[in-house]
Amino acid sequence: MGKVKHIAKQSQLIEAVRRNDEQTLRSLYTQNYYKTEKYVLQNSGSKPQAKDIYQEAFITVWKNVKVGKFVPKNDTALQGYLFQISKNKWLDVLRSSQYRKTRQLDTNYLNVHEDENAMDTVEEKHTKEKQQQLIVKAFSQLGKDCRRLLEAFYFEKQSMRNISSLFEITEASARNKKYRCIERLRELTNLPPS
Repeated sequence: MGKVKHIAKQSQLIEAVRRNDEQTLRSLYTQNYYKTEKYVLQNSGSKPQAKDIYQEAFITVWKNVKVGKFVPKNDTALQGYLFQISKNKWLDVLRSSQYRKTRQLDTNYLNVHEDENAMDTVEEKHTKEKQQQLIVKAFSQLGKDCRRLLEAFYFEKQSMRNISSLFEITEASARNKKYRCIERLRELTNLPPS
């Protein structure tokens, strides 16, 4: 009898998600985020990456619930489903051929506190200069909004809340926009130099 009661509770939760009940969506989002963040951080990721992955997973779950692709089987079914999709999305990132390249880009070129005193060979310095020129060139090819957003986040160290105010969009939209801008920058840096 208890199991039926818990599944009924999950059905109520799913119905609230289908109705886009703001309080339910906010609660579902916040109560389940930290499990994903912990998983991503324990598996070579960062907090911004965890937020991006979780947001993508949350939207996927929301869409699947809306179209009836998800049916609860136990009292934590929706929460488990959300975590599983987050986990799978992060594993996809780790498996991708782009991951090693983007890790290098993130740690070496978007970090303004890079150690300038490192002893590099002439060849390493030349390679680094070419890569930096490629990034600068790619950055200049980004749209004005992308350049402004990335400058605000990486160089001015502004919060997503401030950035969302600057662009007059929600924080979630600002995170999505930042993710798309970074992806575009990565695409441009993978092109052979002209």
